[in-house]
Amino acid sequence: MDTLLEGVPVPDRLDDAALDRIFRAARTHRAWEDRPLTSEQVRAIYELAKYGPTAGNSCPGRFVFLRSQSAKERLKPHLDPLNIEKTLSAPCCVIVAYDSAFYDFLPLLSPGRDRRSRFVSDPAFSQKTALRSSTLQGAYLIIAARALGLDCGPMSGFNNGSLDEDFFQDGRWKSNFLCNIGYRTVDVILPPRNPRLDFDEACREL
Repeated sequence: MDTLLEGVPVPDRLDDAALDRIFRAARTHRAWEDRPLTSEQVRAIYELAKYGPTAGNSCPGRFVFLRSQSAKERLKPHLDPLNIEKTLSAPCCVIVAYDSAFYDFLPLLSPGRDRRSRFVSDPAFSQKTALRSSTLQGAYLIIAARALGLDCGPMSGFNNGSLDEDFFQDGRWKSNFLCNIGYRTVDVILPPRNPRLDFDEACREL
């Protein structure tokens, strides 16, 4: 049993090495080793990330893992210039997206309750829920990848409209953000981490 600094017992707390790997020492990476990511690895990432909570267990997040060079070349025209090299050299780039008709799965995901009709009748509410929960699921994906020993480079900096027209031609899935995943190049020295807000600057206790 480990304890917090305040002395409150916390059973099964992750050790500091794990917390460093997932949060404190983790960085956004832009340079990658030439080591492929396997199908088994990307499946393992999703199999962890899928357990993160979403609104009403709606699970609107959808993930397109671009591992082949041809798939990343297809993505290239939609990227901002500064994001091209780091994406083409990454072992995998994930399009984190959401299903605009995610509610079709609610009878499976939330059985015994009629949640679907609420979303169908209120498109604005449905879209807001899909965007919020898919963003959460993208964050879970980053945490899962880091927990499995991988490095991540989440980013915006692409044309959502043209990407969606290319990859999601039926219009049902919509892109949210991108995340490169792989093994960082250890000989690239990153600049010092930018500051974060202190607790008193970002939080309130009521």
